[in-house]
Parts: sequence; C-alpha cells; structure tokens
Amino acid sequence: MKIIKISFLAILGIIVSLLSCKKSFVEIEPKGQFLSQNYYADKDQAFAALVATYDIMRKNSGGFENLLALMNAGSDDHFAGGGGPTDGNQLQVFSNYTLTPNSMGGSYWNDYYQGIYRANVLLSKLSAVPMDNNLKARFEAEAKALRAFYYFNLVVMFKNIPLLLEPLTATNIYDVKQAAPADVFTQIEKDLTDAAAVLPMTLLPADLGRFTKGAAKALLGKVFLYEKKYASAVTQLADVNGPTPGGTSSYGYKLLTNFSDLWLATSKFNTESILEESHTNLGRSTWGNWGSSSDEGNTFAQMVGPRSYQKKVATAPDIYAAGWSFSVITQSLYDFLKNDPRFAATIFDAAALKTANQIDYSAGYQNTGYFLKKFLPKATDVTTLGGNTELNFLQNTYIIRLADTYLMEAEALGGTGARAQALLDAVRARVGLPPTPVSMQAIKNERRAELAGEGFRWFDLVRWGDAPAVLQSRGFVQNKNEIFPIPSRELQGTKLVQNPGYN
Repeated sequence: MKIIKISFLAILGIIVSLLSCKKSFVEIEPKGQFLSQNYYADKDQAFAALVATYDIMRKNSGGFENLLALMNAGSDDHFAGGGGPTDGNQLQVFSNYTLTPNSMGGSYWNDYYQGIYRANVLLSKLSAVPMDNNLKARFEAEAKALRAFYYFNLVVMFKNIPLLLEPLTATNIYDVKQAAPADVFTQIEKDLTDAAAVLPMTLLPADLGRFTKGAAKALLGKVFLYEKKYASAVTQLADVNGPTPGGTSSYGYKLLTNFSDLWLATSKFNTESILEESHTNLGRSTWGNWGSSSDEGNTFAQMVGPRSYQKKVATAPDIYAAGWSFSVITQSLYDFLKNDPRFAATIFDAAALKTANQIDYSAGYQNTGYFLKKFLPKATDVTTLGGNTELNFLQNTYIIRLADTYLMEAEALGGTGARAQALLDAVRARVGLPPTPVSMQAIKNERRAELAGEGFRWFDLVRWGDAPAVLQSRGFVQNKNEIFPIPSRELQGTKLVQNPGYN
C-alpha cells in the first residue's frame, strides 16, 4: 500500500491527526467529531481512510518495535542481539523470558487497536458515502480483512483481548472488557469469509499490496489451523494452493524457481507472494518521523546487519556497513541449516569471512558471527532520494507466501497422505532436495528451514506445544509464556485484567 499512500500523504496527515487517543488501546477524542461528521464526503476520502487502515500493516518490519524483530528474539533460532543487554529492551526481555507488563512494548498492543479503530470507523461510515456500490463493497471487504488480520495478531499474542466492532465514544471507553478468545476467533472467521466473497482474484499494478480473495482465504486457513479446525483449514488452504503442488494455482500463485530470489529488494509482489508488507524510500524517512505513519522504510533490514562492516577484499559481499546486529542467528539454527541448500540465502557467515580476512565487523551483543541474510541490506539498496540511509530500505516482507501455505496445509492434513507428501515435496524440490517421507516432524523441520528468520518460529513452537521443551533453556515457563503480558498502561483505569502469571 505504500505506492498508494504516497499520493494521499496530505490527506492521511489530516486523518492521523484526528486519530489520537485518550487511552492507547483505542483511538478516540472529541476532535474525532470532525472526522465523523465532515470527512467521508466522497470515494476519495473513503479511499484515503482505507489507506490509513492499511498503514498498520507496517508493523511487520517498519519502525524499531516491529513484529519480525520481536518474534525472532523469542525463538530458538535467534538471540535478540543489538548493542548490549538493554538495547531494545522489549526484545531482550522476550529473548530471555523476563518479560513483564512494564517492559512489554506497548505498541504491539495499541498499534493493532489503532488499525481496528480505523477499520471500524470506515465500516460505520461507508454506507453513507456517495460512491459506486461495487467499489464500496470492495472497500468494506478490505476493511474487514484488515480488521481480521489485526485481531488475529492480537489474539495469538495476548489471547485475552477486547473485541471492538464499533468506534468507542468518550462515555464508554472505560467500560471495555476482554472477550472470550473463541468469540474473537469467530469474528475473525466471519470477517475473512465476508471479505473473501467480495475481494478480487487479482490486482492491477497500481493496487499491489491490497488484499485479494486469495490472501483472505490464506489467512482464514491459517486462522483455522491455529484453532485446530483442521478440516476447515484444509478447505481454505487447498483452494489457495491449487490442485497440483508446485504448479500454478487458480489465483496465479506459483513458487519462485530460485529461493534466493525471494529476498531481492526488486522481488516485490512476485508469484509466491500472497500477502506482503510494502516499503519504499519515497517517503524520505528521517529520525524525526521514524516509526510514525509517514515512515515508509524497512527498519528491520537495518536492524539485522553487522555493525561497522568493512570489506577487506574487493570480492567480499557488498552489504550496507552500519547495521545494528539484532536477530543474530544461533548456533542451533546454523547447525540445522548448514547442509541445506537454503543456507546461503538465509545465513550470512560473517565469522568465517572475518577469519579468512575478507571482511571485518564489530561484534555486537550475543554475537555468534551469523546474521540473517534474507533481510540483510545491500550497499546497492542505499537510498539516493534523501532522508536517513538507515530508515529508507525498501525490501518488502512477506506476511504469507505460498511455501508457507503449502506447509500449513500439509500440517492441517496431519502430516500424512499423498496430498501432504506432494506439498512437502514441492517445497523441497524447489531448492533441489529429494523427497522425504511426510510426517509431522518432517513438516516441522521443513518450516524451520524454509521460513527461518521470517517471524513464524515462535508461533509454530507454541502451536505445536513444543515451546516448553525447546525454549526451556531460555527461561520459557509453561502455561505462562505462551502469551504476552498486557502492557501495564493499558490496564490503568480500565476493566481489563492482566494475563495469568504476569500479576
């Protein structure tokens, strides 16, 4: 959506200024009366409001408090890294499982509720907007899909959350209570089902980054998988994946031939991409607007690079020199991947190159010498348009891609049968690996190898019930750390209750 957002920057500035809040888990104050009474006058203003709702997708890899950095930090595949034991404190305390309500990054809660608020306002106003009914139905479907996506992230992270389907007012803002997680999932299912019935199969070039029917169905399949509604998950994911794993689906999805091509900054919206977060350097982001709605760059790319990187020979990798060394790779993942064809595209072995006197870099906190190459910024990716170099990397990040949905469908099938075997084989064949007998363990191994560093590993471990054993050495406590604490300030003056184990 960054392509669209640039052209509506002035309009969005008006909207965003009206969406400040008295309580951070919802966005409202009396100035919202201007938005409600005067704003939604035509389709252009409705579209600008839709773009503002899409804006929260930037949480995946935009700004310092992004989802990729957080979720990697808590998995067995990464350490938090950075410059020291308090650098990016919310990453450090999740990585070593000393997370408390006071140290939980508040934006992981309130940014998504900001998106939900924007979706709710748009949905409440659309019926009165004078515009084409088909276009209005599409806007409504997109708003519902976005609301579902934001609620899904919230419920799998925090579990016990409020379910808000209408914009709150100043009189009822403090009466909000948490809903049963099952009720939240039911609403997510409804929103995605409604959206999938309306959304287009494909997008025009100017619309790339918006929800499609395939994206809504893929997300719905993922939701069903997390709910352990396996038959429903298979129905949705099989439709997205197509009848022949490895072939082209009816939505046009197809695995890229070369795994390494997935990580090129020029590979935006490729045939394997189902839903992705968009980034650009056109916003010319600076430290003054970093992390705000107008910050368009990929901060996670900056975060994962080695510190003070120097080439000592001309043939050394030409990567950006001033990374922050977060999400460093553990020895465990290195050993797991070292004989896998995906290793070279996933892990940058700076330690080996330094030993060979080809490069030099400064060791950060928890340094292993292994960095996440998938998102490592190249020197050629440095912006020439202005703004701060560190804040304007433009590689998009995947929220759902086809290899992921192949493996989710195989998992929903119980890791057995010809279809599950074909799905697993297709992912492996793409990187030149021979078939291996399908099983749940084989699928788990494949997800770890295929999706390393993409923010899914922690959620996978929790969903499988493997987190207590795998993460015990990191301090993971069973029946507590499967969910996050609600940030302390979200409880003040409200009827919300803290999650178990964090009181």
